[in-house]
Amino acid sequence: MFVLFNFIISLVLGFIEGMLGGTGIISQIYNLAVMVPMFCVCVRRMHDTDHSGWFLLIPFYSLILAVREGQRGDNRFGSDPKEIYTAA
Repeated sequence: MFVLFNFIISLVLGFIEGMLGGTGIISQIYNLAVMVPMFCVCVRRMHDTDHSGWFLLIPFYSLILAVREGQRGDNRFGSDPKEIYTAA
């Protein structure tokens, strides 16, 4: 959900700045503001697939891991986040 909302906000900011003829400074500030949270979300996604966050440094392999379904059940990085919602 974070990636989806980030994408939508970036599109809206780009559209607004394009209409106003701006230099893109608002989009750049927004991108800097969400850089650390985006990194944290990506590391969490690697942990869901039972891989270290260092796998983000391998571009194509990390993309494959990101679109893959996470490991079911607990792994060495914690519990399955989907398990909490499906158990109820």
